[in-house]
Amino acid sequence: MAASQTTLWRLISGILAVTALALMAILGILIKKTFIEPDNQLTASSGPSTAPQKGSGCCSCQEKWIGYQCNCYLVSYDSKTWAESKKSCASQNSTLLQLHNGNELSFMRYNGQFYWIGLSYSKERDAWLWENSSALIPNRLSGTKFSSGSCIVYSPTGSVLDEPCTKQNFYICQQRLM
Repeated sequence: MAASQTTLWRLISGILAVTALALMAILGILIKKTFIEPDNQLTASSGPSTAPQKGSGCCSCQEKWIGYQCNCYLVSYDSKTWAESKKSCASQNSTLLQLHNGNELSFMRYNGQFYWIGLSYSKERDAWLWENSSALIPNRLSGTKFSSGSCIVYSPTGSVLDEPCTKQNFYICQQRLM
């Protein structure tokens, strides 16, 4: 009888050990998916591709560009004046970012930086214009008052500032795919 009890306890402890290992494996997978793997909505290209990227739903972006909501974005790591930034974007078949809604850049993590966007003051038209010559819709940028003769920098938190266009800042290029 003592031998059968020992065998029963060994069987029970073996089952518990296998169950514990399975639970640890599942926990490891959940932790990896939650904390280590990138958000599926944000897709950074590893190279030119003709297939839509996972999570982007409708876009294929060049290497180093980020696909988000059917657009491609390039966040610069070098500082340039507004005009130099505009030229840099144009050389890559894109424009400086034109904001259309408040969550356009929600994929970006706040890093304390401000970036040139495609909004500047036109003395000829006495108005704030986007790069495509469309006028800034009143209150589109939190109703902020800007001084003329400036260009606009934007923070991923939604903050906007006007700065002299000759100041050096990072910039964001945008390719609209739809």
